[in-house]
Amino acid sequence: MTEHLSYEVAQRLGPSGFYLGLRIRFAFPAREANHLPRSWVELYSREKFFFADPSLKWSYEHTGAIRLHELGEDDPLRIIPQAQEHGLRHGAVASYNEDGGLRSYGLFYRDDREYDDAELALLADYVMELHRKLAPPQTLTRAELDVLRRIKDGGKLKQIASEFGVSEGAIKQRLKNARLKLNASNGTQAASLAATFGLI
Repeated sequence: MTEHLSYEVAQRLGPSGFYLGLRIRFAFPAREANHLPRSWVELYSREKFFFADPSLKWSYEHTGAIRLHELGEDDPLRIIPQAQEHGLRHGAVASYNEDGGLRSYGLFYRDDREYDDAELALLADYVMELHRKLAPPQTLTRAELDVLRRIKDGGKLKQIASEFGVSEGAIKQRLKNARLKLNASNGTQAASLAATFGLI
């Protein structure tokens, strides 16, 4: 079941900054948190570092965690040293890859020292825990999914009720159940989350 995520642990583990991309399908995360310096984000975006970032390459191919300086030989654009110029001195990447192709990763930075082995294990566990917390609920009924699909397509409750041959109250109840299971604040968000999870 999805739930509100607190990033207090990430802030503690990455006091100089962190980035989390969670439950990524293709290139798009279901949830993202970017607490990196604005100057670095602007440079990273402008220079299109995404396509050559050794930490991302590593995260696609591995589960676990590694210190960024250990990726230096696979950094022809010198992305890691450039990040250091923006206050991101000592970094680590942690990744979790699910058998079905979904993955999550996090970049964490501190300025006082390198991450030790115990901290790397903690980072890997943290990313895996966040990935699992955001897993879609397995308890949505076919009727709830049908309503979410129609909401996503722009259907109105009265119209959906007529199509399914049930009362508007029944549609509202199905939508409420789906919203609660997805921890969504409204029906539109529930439909969006269901689509993000590939449920509809």
